[in-house]
Amino acid sequence: MTTRRFFEILPAGLAWGTLIGMFVFSWLIPAWVAVFIILFDTYWLLKTVYMSFHLRATYTEMRRNMKTDWIKKLEELHGSSTDWKDVYHLVILPMYNEPYEVVKETFDNLLAARYPKDKFIVVLGLEERAGEKARVVGEQIEREYGSHFFKFLMTVHPKDMPGEIPGKSSNQSWAAAEVKRLIVDPLIDEKQVASGKWQKNATLSSVTCHLPDATCLSYANFLVSIFDIDTQAFPEYFGRVTHAFLTARNPLRAIYQPVPLFVNNIHEAPAPSRVSSFSASFWQMMQQARPERLTSFSSQTLPLQVVLDIGYWQKDIVSEDSRVFWQGFLRYHGDFRVEPLAYPVSMDANVASSFLGTIKNIYKQQRRWGWGVENVPYMFEGFRNDPLIPAAKKRYWSFNILESFHSLATNSLMIFALGWLPLLLGGDHFNASVLSYSLPRITRFIVELSMLGLSGSAIMGIILLPKKSGGTSAVDYFLYIIQWALVPVTLTLFGAVPGLEAQTRLALGGRYRLGFWVTPKSRKQEGKWQVASGK
Repeated sequence: MTTRRFFEILPAGLAWGTLIGMFVFSWLIPAWVAVFIILFDTYWLLKTVYMSFHLRATYTEMRRNMKTDWIKKLEELHGSSTDWKDVYHLVILPMYNEPYEVVKETFDNLLAARYPKDKFIVVLGLEERAGEKARVVGEQIEREYGSHFFKFLMTVHPKDMPGEIPGKSSNQSWAAAEVKRLIVDPLIDEKQVASGKWQKNATLSSVTCHLPDATCLSYANFLVSIFDIDTQAFPEYFGRVTHAFLTARNPLRAIYQPVPLFVNNIHEAPAPSRVSSFSASFWQMMQQARPERLTSFSSQTLPLQVVLDIGYWQKDIVSEDSRVFWQGFLRYHGDFRVEPLAYPVSMDANVASSFLGTIKNIYKQQRRWGWGVENVPYMFEGFRNDPLIPAAKKRYWSFNILESFHSLATNSLMIFALGWLPLLLGGDHFNASVLSYSLPRITRFIVELSMLGLSGSAIMGIILLPKKSGGTSAVDYFLYIIQWALVPVTLTLFGAVPGLEAQTRLALGGRYRLGFWVTPKSRKQEGKWQVASGK
């Protein structure tokens, strides 16, 4: 067995070992298991309280950031090493066969951004395999919106390229390489006025030449925002990320991560989808309060220089949004991080034209997110082959990444199973003990206390809801609160089970490996659903 295969099997091995151990030890040593589950449930309660403080901290900062005039804040930076007006935003929007209505909303949102549009280079990345329908949508978008930005480019990613799997990563890599070749490099060449001092890959401190009639550009002047086609940036996003970039320590060694809110179509989503969507958002908000263990997720912004240094996104993987962090971490020998923006972007909740279809799509989306476990062997192999990464960082990330995937696949199952397994398998001797009588009562009490913490999540979810056409009734608010009673179900069916499946598929390898699945995007127009199928 190669070391890579060992690392591919490791997460599933730990998860399945834990789950099998639940049954074996409940049979062999039920009293010890009973004590363990009481301690574990107590730990879960304390962790819930601890994480709720992180959630509140990020929420408070996010609300403050949303009220800030970031253009004004940028103006106050005048005189720093780089003028904010020298920063270009390269927005790449990969799409497959999403409806025109979804793409239009995204571009309307870009036009509403409070940032000079003459600093926007927008790329709409089509897929050749999506066919004529996608091309028609792309051409219509180009006609309607292309002239509103400094530059607009529509690219078509060829199908069946060697060394690639169909998906977002290969599409956005193609789009980034095309916009570099067709727009960025010619623009830099046009601005080359520094008498030999200019370099395309100059550091940020030497980006701006402050000449009376021209500015010297480098790749460090360009921030790349990789957005899903349904991603809608809040009005001050580009000002916020520019400010973070210009004030960060070593800004070319970071990814800039917004908070994802899955609320674009939240009022059309059934309760399981709403709970699943807000749970994902709240987890990301908690992580933003712990930047030392934050990795990249979904839509994000990073310097073009980083994209070029890592050789673009890897084209044969599914989880490119998180893999790009590890590409940077290994490329810069551990000197790489994710900068939390505590500022939101909004995306679609999972909604299909039927309830059963929505449930199916939620599961597939969660399984794809769980497939981020494919980064584990990549991380460990990189650590083994790079002696320049500090040993302390290797230990820290190894433990935290393994623990997070192990928790995803096992914690909810342990919480809701170990309270009764010792009673079922422990035999007459254990069932005659005081501990067997107390175990379900103690664990139920602790879990109920943990569930009380969901009241804060319910309230925060209501606050983050966008305005509903026609207003939100008292019945709506009531339903939005009681839906959180579904959390035990969603933690298991849309957390542990798809996470465990993803880890098991990685361990089995071969034909069991996951390909990229596009989450279908839909809009209800005049009573009918406009839906794009996944792949």
